[in-house]
Amino acid sequence: MVTLLPWPTYVAAQSAASYPEKPVRVISALATGGAVDTVGRIVATKLSENLRRQFIVENRLGGGGTIGYAYTAKAPPDGYTLLVAGSGYTIAPALYPTPFDPIKDIIPLSQTSTSAYLLVVHPSLPTKSTRELVVLAKAQPGVLNFGSGGVGSSVHFATEMLAEAAGVKFTHIAYKGSGQALIDLVSGQLQLVMSNSISSLPLVKSGRLRVLGVSSAQRSVSFPEIPTIAESGVPGFKLSVWTGLFGPGGMPADIVAKLNTEIAKALKDPEIARKMTDDGGEPIESLEQFRQTIRSELEINRKIAQRANIKVE
Repeated sequence: MVTLLPWPTYVAAQSAASYPEKPVRVISALATGGAVDTVGRIVATKLSENLRRQFIVENRLGGGGTIGYAYTAKAPPDGYTLLVAGSGYTIAPALYPTPFDPIKDIIPLSQTSTSAYLLVVHPSLPTKSTRELVVLAKAQPGVLNFGSGGVGSSVHFATEMLAEAAGVKFTHIAYKGSGQALIDLVSGQLQLVMSNSISSLPLVKSGRLRVLGVSSAQRSVSFPEIPTIAESGVPGFKLSVWTGLFGPGGMPADIVAKLNTEIAKALKDPEIARKMTDDGGEPIESLEQFRQTIRSELEINRKIAQRANIKVE
């Protein structure tokens, strides 16, 4: 049971009518070219166009994203320093010392994308469904290997969450990038990977990998033929991978509302909407739903880190 505390109260300090009056910095805490950074730049470009002020993406890397998060938390809450972050935002506090409160010191402005993981396996594995995979894993505890882009990565946590929900044990193989994990899955050195659809669907379509399920609560609008993990073997399992824009705690309520509205407008741009859908994107959550997702994932990921003994060097 997740206890939902009241979200921090915003204090109106200025009118949103003239906001922004100067360039806005968007802190990207992860590597340039990654999914989070890319979505942030797409949205920032559209906000710059619509609001006629520059939204400049600035990378501040390190500590699993905590360097950029901490910088944002300490910034003046005036709307001129924002943050683009992804699902890893709710993992970092479970692994790293964080000199900020992820609920009070940084607040969500809008989810900017949401999609699901695909559970993919090597075709040689004698499993045609998630249910069959669970049966095999229970019969051979720890024998099946899965790969991720590193200890503490979103995929690492996602797979440990699946293992816990299914009551099985997988062995984690950490790589320096998720791409190498898929390469080793295709070659047969791994048995399964939780992957984004952009990377894995082409391999599924070519027959080099087999997809067993999608991690979302409902079937994807982009590939409805793939069953959910919940309906095909692990009841109740659901997990999304998301990106969003955030700001320092204490931002004026009217500026929060204006940014939420403008981000929604940017995401409805036909070109941006088409790109998101092509990349496996699903309808984004409302701001209140997004807040609840963040709270829930922070608690879940802390528990996963403890139970799976996940630690970073």
